[in-house]
Amino acid sequence: MYEELKEQAKKTTEEICDKAGLKEGNILVVGCSSSEICGDKIGSNSNLEVAKAVFSGIYEVLESRKIYLAAQCCEHLNRAIIVERAAVPFSEIVNVVPQPKAGGSFGTTAYKTFKDPVAVEEIKADGGIDIGGTLIGMHIKKVAVPVRLENNKIGEANVLAARTRPKFIGGCRAVYDESIE
Repeated sequence: MYEELKEQAKKTTEEICDKAGLKEGNILVVGCSSSEICGDKIGSNSNLEVAKAVFSGIYEVLESRKIYLAAQCCEHLNRAIIVERAAVPFSEIVNVVPQPKAGGSFGTTAYKTFKDPVAVEEIKADGGIDIGGTLIGMHIKKVAVPVRLENNKIGEANVLAARTRPKFIGGCRAVYDESIE
C-alpha cells in the first residue's frame, strides 16, 4: 500500500512540475491530508506512515529537479509552512515544531526530513498540489491557474493542482510577452 501511495505521489508531482514548467529554485507548496488519503474525513485520522510514503514520492521528484518543497501544516498551526531555510532567505521565521495532531503528519515528516527546516507563516509558491482539500491557495503567487491532472488521486484523496503566471497589467493597449507563462 505504501509503495503504491509513493508511486501515485511521484507521478502527480512529475506531472505538475512538467505542466507548470517549474524550474530549479522554484517552490512547490503541498497540502496533504493523510486522513483523506485513507478515506477518512480531513483532520480525523492523521497517519504518519501514509504521510511518509506520499512525502517520499514528492520529495524524490523535487530534489532531482532542485525544486523546493513547501509543506503546508494543518489548521492547528494556522496553515504554517515547513520549508528548507535556503528557500526563504529573507522570510520571517516562526518557532513551531509540527506534530501529527498539531501541524499534520505531512508537515511533521517534512520537518524531520529537511536538512535545515524552518517554519514560516506564509510563502508565495510557484505552484501547488492540494491532496485532500487542504486549501493551499493562500500560499501560491498571484495569479494562480488551475492545472488539470491525469494523476488526480492519491489513495482515496482527490488531488487539485495549480501553477502561476505573472499578472497581465496595462490594459487594452499593453503588449505582452507570450513566452512568459
